[in-house]
Amino acid sequence: MTEEKAVKSVGKKLVVCLILVFLVLAAAAYFIGVYYFSNHFLPGSKVNGFNCSYMTVQETEELLAKSVDAFVLEIRTRGNGVEGISAAQADLHYVSDGSVEELMKKQDRYKWFLAFNQNKSYEVERSIEYDKDKLIETVRQLDCMQEENNIPPADAYIKENASGFEIVPEVEGTTLKRKAVQKLVAKAMTTGTPSVDLEEAGCYLAPKVYRDDKTLNKECKQINRLTGVVITYDFADRTETVDKDMIKNWLVKNKKGNYTLDKEKVAAFVNELGYKYDTFGCTRTFITYDGREKTIQGGDYGWAIDQEGETEALIEAIKSGVTQVREPVYAYEGWSRSTNDIGGTYVEIDLTNQRMLFYKDGIAIVDTPVVTGNPNIQGNETPTGCFAIDGMKSPSVLTGEGYAQAVTYWMPFAGNVGIHDATWRSDFGGSIYIFNGSHGCVNTPYDQARIIYENIGIGAPVVVYK
Repeated sequence: MTEEKAVKSVGKKLVVCLILVFLVLAAAAYFIGVYYFSNHFLPGSKVNGFNCSYMTVQETEELLAKSVDAFVLEIRTRGNGVEGISAAQADLHYVSDGSVEELMKKQDRYKWFLAFNQNKSYEVERSIEYDKDKLIETVRQLDCMQEENNIPPADAYIKENASGFEIVPEVEGTTLKRKAVQKLVAKAMTTGTPSVDLEEAGCYLAPKVYRDDKTLNKECKQINRLTGVVITYDFADRTETVDKDMIKNWLVKNKKGNYTLDKEKVAAFVNELGYKYDTFGCTRTFITYDGREKTIQGGDYGWAIDQEGETEALIEAIKSGVTQVREPVYAYEGWSRSTNDIGGTYVEIDLTNQRMLFYKDGIAIVDTPVVTGNPNIQGNETPTGCFAIDGMKSPSVLTGEGYAQAVTYWMPFAGNVGIHDATWRSDFGGSIYIFNGSHGCVNTPYDQARIIYENIGIGAPVVVYK
């Protein structure tokens, strides 16, 4: 038993010694590792993307310096273009600033034995120096910076097409913000960023208005609504059309920024209509019963557009968006809207020949001698011109200074001057009017006055000439 115990005791001592030896060796290895990694990077260490495992500060900085010397910045431009700037073009080079040494000091070298499976990346601000003037000039020489290669940005806008108006999309263009490009490139070069995208970095000048702009789309709809209507004026044998080509020139923006119609421009158009189509009181060329051409001046017959009323009506018609055929709002109306606004139903009075004709629908149903106003007495001469029948009354009493005369048919056309029967006369025509004329009225045989009265109406034209 004693021998056996002695053997066991020796065995234990041997095991203890072996353990102590292992521990000493392990401790030595550990501290050797601690010492080694106090000036070497731990396994799995990457500095600025480069594998620096087991490298010293100097070796790491030499690697970073080489990477700077070999650095080429990729510059991506709009439209998949690519350009580059090398370190040499900007005289770019690495300068040690102690950053790598500080990084090494901060690594946990006491846990080096745990680092063999690590994958740890470090980013340090490299101390980079470059020639500022060279870099500025290099950037300035890039193809993307050349003016001849640049397309300026353009805003989306409203354009007329065949059927209306549409929005033309914006043009992004290729014009760069030069200072922004310089700043972006300088930063990338100093930080080692391998690639920059000028579009992603917002270096391009941008349009201010895009196709989806709410205001632009609202305005386009307003313009199309206002110009999409066609207004046709009916002047019997003539027409005038108000359409997109005309309305587009009348558009203005109001205080709220909405498109509307410029009242003054619409009024100017209505005024032109009046100048072209109004006949009220205008000089006319008239063909007499015997084929003579007479120039008729004065009178109150004809058409006259109500300028204010028609301006308002036209604006409302356009705003309604309803294509339509319309007549203007008239202040005065004749019987015919044709170029010859006298038409086929009218009275014709020839003062020189003391003859009066009444045409109905182009057929003379009255052709009679008459007695008109005495030209030798001031105020009694029958006025000339183109007039309209102002009223009709049967019977009637005509009154004036020193007289009162009953008549059966009274058709005034120029104030107190009118056509009426004159039963007190036995003769008509000839030169009677010179020595025994009326106070201005057209004295007419009873039966002829009746025919006219029964076939005429208020507003019918009366043409009087010498």
